[in-house]
Amino acid sequence: MPTSESSLRDENVGRRLKLRRLQLGLSQESLALALGLTPEQVQRYEAGNDRIDAARLQQIAEILRVPILFFFGATLSGAHREGDSNVIHFLDTAYALRLMQAFRRIEGRHIRRSIVELVEQIADAVDAQSA
Repeated sequence: MPTSESSLRDENVGRRLKLRRLQLGLSQESLALALGLTPEQVQRYEAGNDRIDAARLQQIAEILRVPILFFFGATLSGAHREGDSNVIHFLDTAYALRLMQAFRRIEGRHIRRSIVELVEQIADAVDAQSA
C-alpha cells in the first residue's frame, strides 16, 4: 500500500477513534489513562500522525466498547454504511462538538425534535438560496 493510502487509512482510523471517544463523553486524558499512554499520544492517534498497532487497537476497541472493524468503516452494528465518512468529517469540527455537547444536555424529547426541525428548515432555506 503506498504511503499516501497508509496515511489516509491512519487518519480515518483516528477520526473514528475520536468520534467514539466523544460519543462516550471521554476526554483524551481519560482514554490515555486507561491505555497507559500520554494524552499527547492519544492526540497523535486521533490525528492519524501515529499508526495504531493491532494489539493497541484491540485494547482501544475494548475500552470504547466497539468491534475492531468499527475503526475501518463498520457501524456499531458491524455493517458498513454510505455517508459514514461525511458524518465523521462533520464531527471532526469544533462547531459539531459544541452542538453535540449542548444537544446532549437537553433532556426533553419535544425540544430536541424542535431543534432538529429548526436546523432542517434553515438548511432548506440555504439550499433554496443557493439554487
